[in-house]
Amino acid sequence: MNYLLDTNIIILYSRDSDISKRIENEYRLFDEANTLAVSVVTLGEIDAFIKKLGIGDKKRQKIDHLLNQLAKVKLNSKPIIERYGTIDAYSQGKLKDKPTNFTARNMGKNDMWIAATASVYDLTLLTTDKDFDHLKDEFVQLEFINVEDFKIS
Repeated sequence: MNYLLDTNIIILYSRDSDISKRIENEYRLFDEANTLAVSVVTLGEIDAFIKKLGIGDKKRQKIDHLLNQLAKVKLNSKPIIERYGTIDAYSQGKLKDKPTNFTARNMGKNDMWIAATASVYDLTLLTTDKDFDHLKDEFVQLEFINVEDFKIS
């Protein structure tokens, strides 16, 4: 499978927790049969995450090791830029040729870049949040991981 990993997946895996191990056991993301990528937007979000939390060198090296296993997708292509605009207009219910059956959504700008990247490169967007739900099948192939399903009760 070809995946674009949302930032929350990278953070989850960087914690090397029992939850991330159970998710990996089920999804086998890092199996060589899969192609894994991240948007450069995710790299920026991860850098901010590291700085805001004052993450030390050992944890930073673990995150870097994880990121080094992934393809990085840049934003500087006309198709991604145009898809960003289309997704923004669609999310606001303003896309004339694609009527919506939901109320207008204010997506985060970074999430729109991530969705546009997954959409243009036909990558399944893997996430642990519901921010992309309204785009499923219309613009992105979406796989939602419910973290609660992987907690031991």
